[in-house]
Amino acid sequence: MARQILNKSIKVDGIDIFYREAGDRKNPALLLLHGFPTSSVMFKNLMTALSDRFYLVAPDFPGFGFSAFPDKDKFEYTFRNIAVYMDKFTDAIGLKRFSIYLHDYGCPIGLRMCINHPEKIEKLIFQNGNAYDEGIGPEWDEYKDYWQNPSPEKKEKLTGFLSEEGVRSQYTAGLPEELLPAVSPELWMIDWDLMKRPGNIDMQWELNCDFADNLRMFPAFQDYFRTYQPPALVIWGKYDVFFNIKEAACYKKDLPDVQTYIIDGGHWALETNFDEVLKLITDFL
Repeated sequence: MARQILNKSIKVDGIDIFYREAGDRKNPALLLLHGFPTSSVMFKNLMTALSDRFYLVAPDFPGFGFSAFPDKDKFEYTFRNIAVYMDKFTDAIGLKRFSIYLHDYGCPIGLRMCINHPEKIEKLIFQNGNAYDEGIGPEWDEYKDYWQNPSPEKKEKLTGFLSEEGVRSQYTAGLPEELLPAVSPELWMIDWDLMKRPGNIDMQWELNCDFADNLRMFPAFQDYFRTYQPPALVIWGKYDVFFNIKEAACYKKDLPDVQTYIIDGGHWALETNFDEVLKLITDFL
């Protein structure tokens, strides 16, 4: 059985989009959308494990991973625009119908794709991503305050996550000691090395500030759930310090048949709980 991951690139409106591909195109397709601060590298183990049964595609967003990092005067770094480019990316590679793995930043990007083209979407897998206010807990209060009333002093206080230690803590924060050995150090090392590119940290800050627009989109995301009732799986690592665990129960309000699992892991469940997550996804798909 084939397990090979292929590393490819395709131009989308003149911008090189890097993506990883595995499996036979004749099989059901799964689009894997990464979060911050990483890239498609987070999905390599999952792609290898599922490639005998599914066709998997994992793109890097513009400015992330190995995709092009165009200047801000040539590309609008907003969640709305990245979603537009991901839609165009699926068209460019001939992906007609697919399920989506929605993680972190990939969640609002993917849900915008669902709203734009509901006819393309088969199933949704949520893994520590946001579509409800309950997931944005008190840890976001200072960021919300900055979005409403920005100042240099507030910005200086809040930009610690855009540093080498900040990137590392994205993977380790909140995890109990026994789960730390499951997290591969090359992930945050790759992330930080790419984030050090001139201008990338500034871009990451501006995109993070645009997260406010995702909150405004929550009612539209929820309306999509109610209207189209896509089959959905919610996997939530209970040690996540970025997105509140209260969100996991919210999907039931709009998707009565949703399958929800709280696991003994963190924000990066594919690292800390791979076997468990793999079984849940396999059974669901």
